[in-house]
Amino acid sequence: MTGYWGKLMQLVTPSAKWRAAFLDMARECAAAGDERYALAISDFDAYLRRLEARRRSEYLPAGEVPQAEFWLVDDGEVIACARLRLTLTPALEVEGGHVGYDVRPSMRRRGYATELLRLTVVEARAYGIERVLVTCDDDNVGSIRVIEHNGGMLAGRDAASEGGKAIRQYWIG
Repeated sequence: MTGYWGKLMQLVTPSAKWRAAFLDMARECAAAGDERYALAISDFDAYLRRLEARRRSEYLPAGEVPQAEFWLVDDGEVIACARLRLTLTPALEVEGGHVGYDVRPSMRRRGYATELLRLTVVEARAYGIERVLVTCDDDNVGSIRVIEHNGGMLAGRDAASEGGKAIRQYWIG
């Protein structure tokens, strides 16, 4: 797939091949206050092992489900990450859904999230998930657009279990 600047864009499985590019993105996220990749920054190999164990349903913490992670790469740079949850719990049906995603701060508002979600839905189908649930905060206009551009149909609204924030649920497919 050609990227937004004519470069080669692809969804990749996390691996040591992308170490430098991923860590660059992880450090950018950390500098912006997002610590979700702290383990990758401190011990990249342990981070990869955790991702693989989670995909295989090994050693899942209570309440967590198997998931596959993918990285969106454009011209050798890791731009974004998607997490595809392979099953749903009642809590994920309200908030979280099948897909969670994030785009590195310097690359937001350039269409990457829309492409990332599109490619992740393709991966979901490869895992046998025909209808993909995606959720977002009710006031997150950017995510609403991304989901709706990917064919998301509003299925409902609910309140987050923590804090009570309004959440939208969309089905794609």
